[in-house]
Amino acid sequence: MDESKLAPKLLAKLQEVSPQELEAAPSIPVIIRYRPDVVRTHTVAEDVEATFVYELTPTVAASASGLQIGELTEDTRIEYVWLDEEIHTCLDRSPAQIDVPAVWSAGYQGTGIRVAIVDTGLDTQHPDFAGRVAAGASFVGGDSVDDNGHGTHVAGIAAGDGSASGGMYRGIAPEAVLYVAKVLDRDGSGSMSSVMAGVEWAVGQNVQIINLSLGGSGSSDGQDALSLTCNAAVARGTVVCAAAGNAGPGSRTIGSPGAAADVVTIGAVDRNDGIARFSSRGPTADGRTKPDVCLPGTDIRSARASGTTMGTPVNDRYTAASGTSMATPHASGVAALLLQAKPSLNPSDIKRLLMDTALDLGQDANAQGAGRAQAYHALQAALGQPIPTPEPPGEEPTPPEKPDGCLPTFLIPLVGR
Repeated sequence: MDESKLAPKLLAKLQEVSPQELEAAPSIPVIIRYRPDVVRTHTVAEDVEATFVYELTPTVAASASGLQIGELTEDTRIEYVWLDEEIHTCLDRSPAQIDVPAVWSAGYQGTGIRVAIVDTGLDTQHPDFAGRVAAGASFVGGDSVDDNGHGTHVAGIAAGDGSASGGMYRGIAPEAVLYVAKVLDRDGSGSMSSVMAGVEWAVGQNVQIINLSLGGSGSSDGQDALSLTCNAAVARGTVVCAAAGNAGPGSRTIGSPGAAADVVTIGAVDRNDGIARFSSRGPTADGRTKPDVCLPGTDIRSARASGTTMGTPVNDRYTAASGTSMATPHASGVAALLLQAKPSLNPSDIKRLLMDTALDLGQDANAQGAGRAQAYHALQAALGQPIPTPEPPGEEPTPPEKPDGCLPTFLIPLVGR
């Protein structure tokens, strides 16, 4: 066995396996990286079949016994093998706080911008999304219907139009077009490989923005398989907004995919612009400053999937929740507004605009990033000239004082190579 080809987490798992288990039937989920010149197929080795074969990166996902994993490391076509780790949702008054009504008044609501919600699915029958769901796919079996509630809530923040609330709980980009990749199950859990498949599907759908309100635990160096897939999506021209995670307030608590270098990593602030205690802090495992920017992530009211109880239900159509899961779709929505205003913007432009125009909160950069995003300032910077200041927006609806529904979050450390 060539241990230099094994990710630390996988090596540790193999060292816990008995000799008898090493020869047992395939039971360890892995992600395998080949040399870029190798043609990948569903047959990885004798008795090892791939569950996913990816195009964005030279990788496949499979299950193998410890003995088979050892044999894979001796294959000269294979460069590295990761454990296919668990991924979870990032749960623990928002448009006005980040100046979005001013952007709406300037004529931008994300019209036609394609946004992928890679999450627990979507309640497509919710009135707030009527006529704006273009496609859906499930990578955890079954269909893309949301039986958890997290994905619907996230989608509502990014792009709900508030129809079921008379516009009161309108999302950031209420005229965006939604694409739904279900990668997490009823419990809000999934695998790194399923998330990678969802990201790759979204890129194949030619979406402009991917929202990832999910992640693994521990500190990542941004070189794990999921982070590399996200970087590849950005290289293809897709904006990727990823949650920092809910493992704060300690340092070095940003996992994958939030640690990916090229994504926009989102921390959370409360309604008073204080850094949310739960919001994960940097630096990354390899010493880079993260998150990139913060957005509202506490006491957020948004769409509720039918038959679910996530968060603190407000009524049959809406629920309240907190977490970097809620902050991240704010960023995705703002990105949609900017892309409508200036379609030539690329992912690095969007990231730069959000960071350069953020309000400095006076906190450590590894807590606040560049600060709290300001949508209207970002729009002005994108267009290169001031826009006449519109009439002040009306008051925001009062959120509940104590929403709960903070689902379990990052459980597995993700430190790749």
